[in-house]
This record gives sequence, structure tokens and C-alpha cells, in this order.
Amino acid sequence: MLPTPTPEGAAAIRERISLLKSELAQGQSALRAAYEARDDALQLLRGRCQLVDEVLKALWQDARLPPGLCLVAVGGYGRRELYPASDIDLLFLLPNNVAQTTERQLEALIGLLWDIGLDIGHSVRTVWQCLDEASRDITVQTNLLESRLICGSRSLFAEYTGKIRAQLDPKAFFKGKRLEQDERYVRYQETPYALEPNCKESPGGLRDLQVVIWVARAAGLGKNWNELAAKGLITPFEVKQLQRNEGLLKLIRARLHIIANRREDRLVFDLQTAVAESFGYQSAPGQRASEVLMRRYYWAAKAVAQLNQILMLNIEERVAGSQDAPMRPIDPFFLERGGMLEVAGDDLYQRHPHAILKTFLTYQQTVGIKGLSARTLRALYNARDLM
Repeated sequence: MLPTPTPEGAAAIRERISLLKSELAQGQSALRAAYEARDDALQLLRGRCQLVDEVLKALWQDARLPPGLCLVAVGGYGRRELYPASDIDLLFLLPNNVAQTTERQLEALIGLLWDIGLDIGHSVRTVWQCLDEASRDITVQTNLLESRLICGSRSLFAEYTGKIRAQLDPKAFFKGKRLEQDERYVRYQETPYALEPNCKESPGGLRDLQVVIWVARAAGLGKNWNELAAKGLITPFEVKQLQRNEGLLKLIRARLHIIANRREDRLVFDLQTAVAESFGYQSAPGQRASEVLMRRYYWAAKAVAQLNQILMLNIEERVAGSQDAPMRPIDPFFLERGGMLEVAGDDLYQRHPHAILKTFLTYQQTVGIKGLSARTLRALYNARDLM
């Protein structure tokens, strides 16, 4: 057992906890004030990450743990997105052999994190335990994919990231995340137009964007929208669409957390008016402020759901290698490739608007066609004004 602290030592610990609590509260208040002044959700999310990083680094140094361990941010915290009421996902990464005194030091450190008011979700594992958990649970594998070193051994972190990456099978990962998304859609009524949508989990929510980045990252196709564009997976126009709609959804989620003063991702009726007014919307005869907000939300969610469908198909083709499959002409407008219906040219619908309806007729009448290709879906998306 570790020795019981002296009264002086216990008083010093209490003073340290009080000081860190105060620093956290002041930092959070300053971030919210800056956010409200600039209306910048990204600044708030990354600012909170930086604040928590600094506190964790200070406590890690105070704990005087032996060399060879490291503290890793995973999940949303790993990708530097900490919403006002989100928990903080941490991985305490250990070498294979750890002394009992070190284990007790870690227990004390984790208790201290709770004492100062950090809502943490944590795991304490070796590299091999991480690999074992990831092999059995795709959610764990996804969290570990977004790992970021906070402090501690760089060599252990490098070993961990290298082995996690080597274990990853892009095809199996894509299949698992696609299945997860299908199941999530069923849980949320398979529509972005729910009366009380979840801006994180509903179709067209933030999770749809995260899934695209996860599967692209696993396949080595990029870690952000600009990198995906550089690989030819998305167009510059789609990058702008994604960034604009992602920014709105993040802003709505951040405001929900602040207004509800808890982790709340649903635009429930009781909060819609308050969130709308935080955007400056005002009720007028014949139109409530909440209706203006929800219309704006639905437009964003619809675009995100459509782009998710296009990009997931595009990435699937890259992962499976089907983008190089031979094409079979069907008629002057369409071709078949790998069982998918392909447009004969990206500007088909601009040149022949009636081909929009012909797309679905050809899809139904052609034997062996199982769906529309990413290229066809993108062409339809770009021709939506013609519709």
C-alpha cells in the first residue's frame, strides 16, 4: 500500500484540486465567451481540447510516473473535437510489465481527474490488449484509429499506432462501418426529417460525415475533405458543401450542449426555440423561429445524407478495386460496370435533362443492375437544380 498522506500532504492535494477546478472553470467560461462573440464552433471544440490537454499534462507531470507509459486521446477527443458536455476519452497505454506501485499511481491519477471535474471515459491497456480488443470490437478499433499522443513515451505510442494500422483490414472495416450505419439508420427512422432529429446520430447528422472520414482513413485515402479531394474522391464543390454543412451541424450541437447544460444531441421541441433564438432567428406572423432553424437543419441534413451515399460508394469502389472493372454499353446514355449503372458522361444530365427520369427506367429494366454507381449519384446530385 502507498503511505497515507500526512495532514500537510492532504491539504496540498486539496489545494491542488481546488486550483485545477478553478482553472478549468475559468478556461471554459473564456472559451464560451469567445465562442459567443465569434460564433465559431470549431474554435470552441479545439479550445476545449487544448484546455484539457494542458490540465492532463500538468497532472501527468505531478504524478511522476515511471518512463515508458503514455497518455493517449482517442475518439472525439483524439480528433480534437470536444463539445461543451462531451466526455473525454482517454487511453492509458502501458508497457507489458508494470509494477504494482505504478498501477496504484495510475488509480490515484484517474481518481484525481474525476475529483477536478473531468468527465472521462478511460481504459488502461497494453499494446497487445488494444490489438485484442480492436480485433473483437469495431467501435474500439474506430476509437483507436483516431489516437493522439498527449504526453508520455513517444516510442510506445509509435509502436502502438504502427501495430493498430498493420492490423487494420480496409475491406472488413468498410463492411463493418457500412453495417453499423445501416443499423443506425433503422434506429433513427431512416430519415433526416424526424421531428426531433439527433444532430449527431440521425441520417444526415455528424456521424454520417465521421463514417466517411473513418473508412477513407482506414483505406489510406485521406484524413480530411481536402485530402479526399486530392485523391479524386470528391470535387471542390463538394468540399465546400461538406465544410459548410458540417460547420452548421457542429454549431447546432455545441449550442444544444450549452443551452441544455448537459450532453444533449437531439433537437427536441423544448429546445428548438432557444437554439433558434441563439442564431438570431425571431418569430414572425405565420412563422416561428424554430421553423426557420429546422428548415435550415433539414437542408443541411439532406445534403449530408446524399453526399454520404455518394462518398461511401466511391470509397467502396476504391477499396474493392471495382473502379477499374470493364464497362459494358447499355445505350448512348448509360453503361454497366460491376453491376452498377454508370452515366456515359459527367455532364449527361446537363446535355439531356430527360435522362434523369431515364436513369431510373434503365435501372429497373436492365437485368443484372443492382444499383447506381457513385459517378451516377454524383451526376444526379449536381443536376438537382434541373429537377
